[in-house]
Amino acid sequence: MKHLKLSKVVLIGASTGGPGQIDKIIKSLKVLQKTSIIIAQHMADGFMQSFTNEIQKSNHFKVQMAKKDLPLTTNTIYVCEKNIVVDKDNLVFCEKENSFNSYNPNIDLIFHSFSPLCKEIKILSVLLTGIGEDGVSGCVDLSKNGARCITETSKSAIVDGMPKRAREFVPNIEAYDVDTIVKIISEFCE
Repeated sequence: MKHLKLSKVVLIGASTGGPGQIDKIIKSLKVLQKTSIIIAQHMADGFMQSFTNEIQKSNHFKVQMAKKDLPLTTNTIYVCEKNIVVDKDNLVFCEKENSFNSYNPNIDLIFHSFSPLCKEIKILSVLLTGIGEDGVSGCVDLSKNGARCITETSKSAIVDGMPKRAREFVPNIEAYDVDTIVKIISEFCE
């Protein structure tokens, strides 16, 4: 395998209310020890680059858009602009048609694409605030394959749609306030 240096991945999915919480998470990170972070934040195409730029300003890690044919490398934060998946054999980002729902980017697509890697890479999936249930199916798949899955509590989520559905349907899901989630991600990345 080409991705032996990459030992950990954090997958973050969010919708309404997510940018502020993602910023808080990224600002808290001190280390990305053999870890990459992939962010799928529901947002219109025209705003993704400025969102990525803001994340870059708030930390010292390499931040870039996850685009077709871009290899996944360690110690990098990726922001998904479109419906991106990862090729499990080469860890290269690919674009895929969205058959799940109309969200952009599609959290379920990216989460499902990492599920086959759970035996080789330690994966932490985080489903934050948002309307609907995007990411829930992907979390179910990840959980069944051994990934640790966390979401927000009803009191922590700005909009408790996605977290509530995750708490109802994802086996072994853990629910925390956003400050505890920040600590868990920081510890995972060390």
